[in-house]
Amino acid sequence: MTVPHVLLSGIVGSTAYGLAHQGSDVDRMGLFAAPTEQLHGLHRPKESHVTTAPDSTLHEAAKWCRLALGGNPTAMELVWLPEELYEVRTPLGEELIGIRTSFLCARRVRDAYLGYATQQFRRLEARGDGSFSADTRKRTAKHARHLKRLCHQGLELYTTGRLTIRVDDPDEYHDFGERVAADASVALPLLRFYESAFDERPSVLPERPDEAPAEAWLRRVRARFYAPGAAVASGRPLDVPGQRR
Repeated sequence: MTVPHVLLSGIVGSTAYGLAHQGSDVDRMGLFAAPTEQLHGLHRPKESHVTTAPDSTLHEAAKWCRLALGGNPTAMELVWLPEELYEVRTPLGEELIGIRTSFLCARRVRDAYLGYATQQFRRLEARGDGSFSADTRKRTAKHARHLKRLCHQGLELYTTGRLTIRVDDPDEYHDFGERVAADASVALPLLRFYESAFDERPSVLPERPDEAPAEAWLRRVRARFYAPGAAVASGRPLDVPGQRR
């Protein structure tokens, strides 16, 4: 299936973090604009297109904004990617990158990043003492790496208002993943350290996000793709493999 009017998309996940290894999947994320006329009917257009093999997630512009305003780490990284990882970057996508800090607030960043990290830890706990298959061990190490990354990136965003996607020392993350795969309890001190760090360190972020720039941006998107009675013939289409027309 081809998703029309993609405004911003790029390579995310392990490749973006610098944690990919031979055989790693290449994950992509982006956002698109539904034709404005379709938003006025009885049935609203699909808000997300998700495929696997290859992994690709595209959210409609309004849904992406809601996710980002909620502090969603996966959505947020799209507007903080290194330049070379963007594959589609339209003028409206560029505008969104320009207002990325307005989506942030201290409480939602803390709750979202620590919440996702805690979910990763619960998955690790559920896998027991490390006496499992090689495939499960591999997935466990991956969850551990993402737990550590989420904690580090979340605290950086909370205390500085900036998000660095690529980790400084990939080997440190891989070593941590292997240690946790052998003994899940190794992850608990790290999680507790970051919980304390969030409690003790001041945040530069406001108490609430500033929704006004997102609202104004979304209205520009709707105006740009408003063409009553006719298809909008602009914006970048993006093929999403694995979906049928």
